Amino acid sequence: MIVKLHTQGLQTIEDIRTFVAGSQVIDFEIPTRADAHQFVADTLRRFGYLRCRRADKGVLRAYLMTVTGLSRAQITRLISQHRQTGGVRDRRDRPARPFVRRYTAADSRTLADLDTLHGQLSGPATRRLCQRAWHLFGDPRYRRLAAISNGHLYNLRHSAGYQRRRGRIDKTRPTRTPIAERRRPRSDGQPGYLRVDSVHQGDLDGIKGVYHINIVDAETQYEFVGSVPRINEAYLLPLLEDLINAFPFTIQGLHADNGSEYINYRVADMLDKLRVTEFTKSRARQTTDNALVESKNAAVARKYLSFAHIPAACAEALNDFNQNALSPYLNYHRPCLFARAYTDAKGKTRKTYPADAVATPYEKLKSLPNAASYLKDDIDFKQLDAIAYRVSDNEAARQLNEARAKLFKSIKQTQTPAA
Repeated sequence: MIVKLHTQGLQTIEDIRTFVAGSQVIDFEIPTRADAHQFVADTLRRFGYLRCRRADKGVLRAYLMTVTGLSRAQITRLISQHRQTGGVRDRRDRPARPFVRRYTAADSRTLADLDTLHGQLSGPATRRLCQRAWHLFGDPRYRRLAAISNGHLYNLRHSAGYQRRRGRIDKTRPTRTPIAERRRPRSDGQPGYLRVDSVHQGDLDGIKGVYHINIVDAETQYEFVGSVPRINEAYLLPLLEDLINAFPFTIQGLHADNGSEYINYRVADMLDKLRVTEFTKSRARQTTDNALVESKNAAVARKYLSFAHIPAACAEALNDFNQNALSPYLNYHRPCLFARAYTDAKGKTRKTYPADAVATPYEKLKSLPNAASYLKDDIDFKQLDAIAYRVSDNEAARQLNEARAKLFKSIKQTQTPAA
């Protein structure tokens, strides 16, 4: 593109001053950088910038900034260059005396061959191979690579010469699973948005341990725990459906982590059958997406069902305990902390756990606005009150401890010592 400067009408300093003041309209176009440098040099020579008065120099400087579009600092550098050399040119070029390269193109090729042979080991392991190749086996190709740093080794691996030597390497591409929506779960102050996770009791001497399915409502912290001998469709799907149906209110959403036991078409079909409209899964590197049920794994599943190995054959006995003792205690007699959010002076949302917000899940459910509208059609608060106030909290805890002691006694009796 050829740029023409229409400034031939400016012949004196007064013309320049009038132009800069804006009282005279001159037709001109912003030049390219090369044309701008040539225009600056011609203008400085034509008006004798070095012989001008201080005030006239300021006018010329403003004129050059207006026409070329360069900044004040750039014009100042070009004027200094004109004063020292008598001309103006673009100095942006490779340095006249660049840093000496320590590692050559041959070193990149040698490293590529080494990685091809050994399958591209880690940086420290590759450095050790280079050191052994030079110091132990005397291979002269590794003389410089023997002293390479771990960071610079990866720099060579990213170089063009290395990539050409090894050829194109395609990383494993993740496969997107079109099941569940990947986003942060939101309950919006309504019950019926569940979080689910699995807890394994471990294996011992080749004996498989039982799996617990922990499912919690995000708003009220209503919680149910179930146990299965295996994580597969035959055991998991019927139990998961029973746990969802155990909640006294309508279920609107289910959120899980990215485990394949939940993120699959069978679970999605079951949720459609139960008319659960939202099915979401956790985002990558967002540990708070499923934090509620993760905390319940420790506070409930591990606390009441222990960390010890429980054989898979005890899943039925565990389910009886969970249904008849643990779940009623958790939902009607065990207080939970509920957060209250507020915005501080800096505009950041913070959470507190005030004492007056501590309540059982059932109390939290009843405190919600229009709480009765969330209940299932065949359930009302009169029925739930009968369950909640049938025994006191202390009596419910005593019954839970007795049932738990009886459960683990039976588990201990069924366990056979390893041969």
